[in-house]
Amino acid sequence: MLYRSGQLVRTAARTVSFVPRRTLTSTAVRYALNDGETKKSTGLFSSLKSMFTGGDSQKPKVAHRPSAPKKEEEEETISGKLEDRDLSRLQVGLGPDPKAQLRWERKMAVREIRKRGRVPAKVQIKRTERESLSKSHWIKTSLKKLGPLARQIAGKNIDEAILQMRFSNKKAAKDVLEHLEHAKNVAIVRAGMGLGAVNSEPSKPITVTLKTGERQKIANPTDIYIQQAWVNRGPYGYEMDHRARGQINRMRPPTTSLSVLLKEEKTRIREWEDREAKAQRERRSQLWTQLPDRKISAQNQYYSW
Repeated sequence: MLYRSGQLVRTAARTVSFVPRRTLTSTAVRYALNDGETKKSTGLFSSLKSMFTGGDSQKPKVAHRPSAPKKEEEEETISGKLEDRDLSRLQVGLGPDPKAQLRWERKMAVREIRKRGRVPAKVQIKRTERESLSKSHWIKTSLKKLGPLARQIAGKNIDEAILQMRFSNKKAAKDVLEHLEHAKNVAIVRAGMGLGAVNSEPSKPITVTLKTGERQKIANPTDIYIQQAWVNRGPYGYEMDHRARGQINRMRPPTTSLSVLLKEEKTRIREWEDREAKAQRERRSQLWTQLPDRKISAQNQYYSW
């Protein structure tokens, strides 16, 4: 009898059973390694072929890729209300320099109470009067064509200017009409212009004199009018002009935009009152009153000088 270790055992009548000596090459781990080396690894195509044909090769194994565990929706939600946050911790980010904040607030307070708390005239006008500035998109026209339309609508009521552009024969009048309608809507929605006071009594018409000397009758002080209208030069385009004999000229079509500054009629009334007050002060300064007729007193035969 021959063992795997190569030892030959003789069959004899012995009372003690024979135990073979274990060597390094005869361990169970070594047998497992040797068995694994004898088997050839098959590829993907051979495994698929043997699977359909019924061979003994193994089925293809899909490599396992570790992935992070899925997060539950409850873990993403923040527990607690926003009102319960600790504001002392947020103060580090909101106000990193409290002393600088106090200095800035003091500076703004001092600026407001200058001149014994009197508000400058320009600031008072900004607080009491409404205005709205609107700029149009770039219109494919030149300054020479859009400029006359801007001068035509300047100083007119917004509704009258829209009516003028509606019946104008100019090609650019259509774009000006669309921009005026858009500017009117923006002034009403954003600045609250043209709405009038709530539960206000109808005011009496006022006749004012403009800078040009023209008289104008104002029925409602909250009506919208165009105080200024100007044009802006935009970027030039690029076009090709195909001529005879294969000649091509490069063209630079201009673009222009229209800007309008809308205000209420109360601004026009205030400007007229300021002009009238200034003219009255100038007339009063030109008045001359001669010395009163009095009797000569303290006569003396000697000179007093």
